[in-house]
Amino acid sequence: MSTPHHSGDPARSATVEIERALNRITYLAGRSRQHERLMAESGLSLDRAAVAILRHIAESEPLRPGVLAVRLSVEASHVTRQLRQLERAGYVVRVPDRDDRRAQRVQLTEAGQDAVDRMREVRRRGMEATLAAWSPEDRGRLARLFGRLVDDFVRYTEIEIGDGPASAPPGPGT
Repeated sequence: MSTPHHSGDPARSATVEIERALNRITYLAGRSRQHERLMAESGLSLDRAAVAILRHIAESEPLRPGVLAVRLSVEASHVTRQLRQLERAGYVVRVPDRDDRRAQRVQLTEAGQDAVDRMREVRRRGMEATLAAWSPEDRGRLARLFGRLVDDFVRYTEIEIGDGPASAPPGPGT
C-alpha cells in the first residue's frame, strides 16, 4: 500500500516537498532560539506574542483589538492583555475609530514603529546571510515564485465552501 506522497506523480511529489519545506521554515522561524536572537540583535525585550501584535499593526491601518485577535487566531482577552503591556511600554496607542466613535483602534507610536523597523532590519540581515551564496537571478526567481505562491494561497483560502473545487486555487482573472 502506498502513501499519498509516494504516488509516483511528480507534481504531487513536488507539492509535498514544498509543503514540507514551508512547514520546516515555519518551525525554524518560530523557535524560541530565533526569537531570543531577534531580541538580542534588535536590542528589544518583547515576548513572541507582543512581536506578532506589533507586526500585524505595522502591516495595516490602525486595527480594532477584536480584529487583531481574529487575525492572530487568539482570544480577545489575550490581545487585550498584550495591548495593555505594549501601551504601558509606549509602543502602541489607542485612537478613536473614525467609523464608530464608541470603538477604538490601536496604532503604533513612533517607538513602536522604531521597534518594528529594528526587527525588520535584523530579519533582512538574516535573510541576506542565508541567501549570500545565491545568484541575483536565483534570488529574483525565488522572490517572484514566493510572491506568486502567497497570492495564489490567499486566493485559495478566500474561496467560500461550495464555490469551487477544494483541490485547486482559482485561475488568473477569477
